[in-house]
Amino acid sequence: MESKKRQKRKGQNNSTVLNSTVYFFASIAALQLDLLSKNLFMKRLTFALFAASCMATSVQAQVKMPQPSSTQTIKQDFGMGSIELTYSRPNAKGRKIFGDLVPYNKLWRTGANGATKIKFTDAIELGGKKIDTGTYVLYTIPGVDSWEIILNKGVNNWGIDGYKETEDVVRFRAAPMKMKTKLETFTMQFADIKPESCQLHLMWEKTVVAIPITTNIKDRLKAQIEAAMQTDKKPYWQAAQYYNEYEGNLNKALDNCSKAIEGNDKAYWMWLYKAKIQKEMGDKAGAKESSKRSLELAKEAKNDDYVKMNEELLKKL
Repeated sequence: MESKKRQKRKGQNNSTVLNSTVYFFASIAALQLDLLSKNLFMKRLTFALFAASCMATSVQAQVKMPQPSSTQTIKQDFGMGSIELTYSRPNAKGRKIFGDLVPYNKLWRTGANGATKIKFTDAIELGGKKIDTGTYVLYTIPGVDSWEIILNKGVNNWGIDGYKETEDVVRFRAAPMKMKTKLETFTMQFADIKPESCQLHLMWEKTVVAIPITTNIKDRLKAQIEAAMQTDKKPYWQAAQYYNEYEGNLNKALDNCSKAIEGNDKAYWMWLYKAKIQKEMGDKAGAKESSKRSLELAKEAKNDDYVKMNEELLKKL
């Protein structure tokens, strides 16, 4: 009987130990799970904070401030090609420019920021020298009575950094002139555009410098026209303009203009062109008839500009 009681107590004790052991390991497992959960939470929190930081940085990076000296690119058709100019435009902001902000007798980038670049797609002449197609840097040395204009090969230069005199293509002088109106922003523009000549104006404060640019297209035009005249589609209209405007050969100009009109009798612009040639040749009666025909056709086409030009020409005739 006593033996059975001992066995029962021993069984109860073993059960208690087992339960305690299970509870202990269960507690350890729960604690590990809790730590794992907290660790996962911390990782997620850290990732969320990192992502938020990246988003904030991204938003900040998207803010675009205007440049203090804005960049401008201008393109001008000229001769048989074009000229493209890229430069930065600083503002005066109440400062004295030439002789102070831009010192006299020192190399200037001709603008702000990077070096000013000029690109020619056709051969031109600058400062008495023939310039091949390509991109160059435009430097200047401002002076009180004279500016030195420099075309240089250093297209990778930042401003005047890297400038080498040995890379100069041409150097020549131009006289500065005074403007009546003060210009706040440094400005470059093409002016006086003609078939074989134009000017590049540099303007700031009350100073303007004109850089003459020329090209020779007359010989090439004549060669093209003469070659085209050997084909079935003869360029009578272009030939009329060439002989009138480039050679001053009024007889050839009139003959080609008349042939062009035969192919397009409704071309009021050709009739007016013919009238002007006839007037130049002293044939006022013929000019009057041609202008009347141009006026009639211009009214039919409802072209007010040509109506006005013909009315003015007829008054003179």
